[in-house]
Amino acid sequence: MPLVQIKGVSDYLTQNQKEELIRKVTDVVVSVEGEGVRPVTWVLVEEVPSGSWGVGGEPVTTDAFRQIAAQTTSK
Repeated sequence: MPLVQIKGVSDYLTQNQKEELIRKVTDVVVSVEGEGVRPVTWVLVEEVPSGSWGVGGEPVTTDAFRQIAAQTTSK
């Protein structure tokens, strides 16, 4: 039974985005392991509280992560 765990900063993704992520990750697992594993493929989306997430030795808040993501998509 495949289990995929995804951790991210809380309150960053909407419920619809989480559902899309779960569907797409499941599709990727199935594309590698075969359609038979779809019913037993687990995808966990875990949210880490804002400020309890660190990158490069610095805590990251949800707002800071949104700013980082906006800079990445605007390039």
